[in-house]
Amino acid sequence: MIVEPNPSLIQKLVTYWDSLTFARYFGASVIALIIDIIIYSSAIFLSVAPSIASAIGYSVGIIVHWGMSSNFVFIGKKRQGTKLQLQRILFAGSALLGLGITITTVQILTSADIGPLIAKMCAIIISFFTVYMVRKWGVFR
Repeated sequence: MIVEPNPSLIQKLVTYWDSLTFARYFGASVIALIIDIIIYSSAIFLSVAPSIASAIGYSVGIIVHWGMSSNFVFIGKKRQGTKLQLQRILFAGSALLGLGITITTVQILTSADIGPLIAKMCAIIISFFTVYMVRKWGVFR
């Protein structure tokens, strides 16, 4: 006897999975952030200026985040063909926005004698929420 799946249960599971978009995005961001912080901290250790170290770490994190966002977070919203190229450009644009926020925040806060790690953490919070909204409602709509 083969049991057919209950369509309403499947729909509920799909709806529930869709409701976890922010949680999946947060998880992907944590992974990208860990990589970003490792690179940032290593660059600081090597005496790279905090704003430059921030740009390097963030840039590598962007690459990691694209892979996770397009394949795990915003499932079914990755485009194909020329629309994929536009989506990548929009993603890169949102990343540049986040990079600008990160560099500016780190520069302003470190100029105000706030330590580079605290400055980076502040930048992370501001950038995270801004870029999430842009990606959810613009890039992966």
